[in-house]
Amino acid sequence: MGLSVMDAPEGGSAEMVTEQIAQALEDVFAVRVTVRQQAWIPDGAYDRQRGQYNAPLVLRSVLEGAASEPPKLLAVTGGDLFIPMLSFVYGQAQLGGRAAVVSIARLRQEYYGLPANAALLAGRARKEAVHETGHLFGLVHCEAPDCAMRLSTNIRQLDMKGDRLCSGCAAMLMERVI
Repeated sequence: MGLSVMDAPEGGSAEMVTEQIAQALEDVFAVRVTVRQQAWIPDGAYDRQRGQYNAPLVLRSVLEGAASEPPKLLAVTGGDLFIPMLSFVYGQAQLGGRAAVVSIARLRQEYYGLPANAALLAGRARKEAVHETGHLFGLVHCEAPDCAMRLSTNIRQLDMKGDRLCSGCAAMLMERVI
């Protein structure tokens, strides 16, 4: 099984964290990950009134522009994402599907008026990437405090969880992959 991590330059470069994301995904999901820079955010995905990108439209664009290989795709952007029913999302994925997207916009300390912290950004990006990729493999939200599949609706919740799967989620993943 393969997975591709795509960085979208027009959505604000996330290139600094894509290699770390790729390594985390290889470690957690035991898949071969390739990293490529690719334009995939359509013009119509940007909502000028909100100043954000519509995550479902971004996912559709990722799928439309993708070849059949690799079977799973994780797009990473610096652009802020939303879904129509929420003011923002850190990412979105097709449950058991092929494509997911992660935004690093709100993972940056600068978003909250704090000094940049590259290590904290990389850790947050790994957590969110593992979380959204877990959804691609059919995993749902978990209640274990340190599991990457725990729901995070704010940055404190994201900081409190880990970048690995708990034993229960890891077992479910093994059942789905084998």
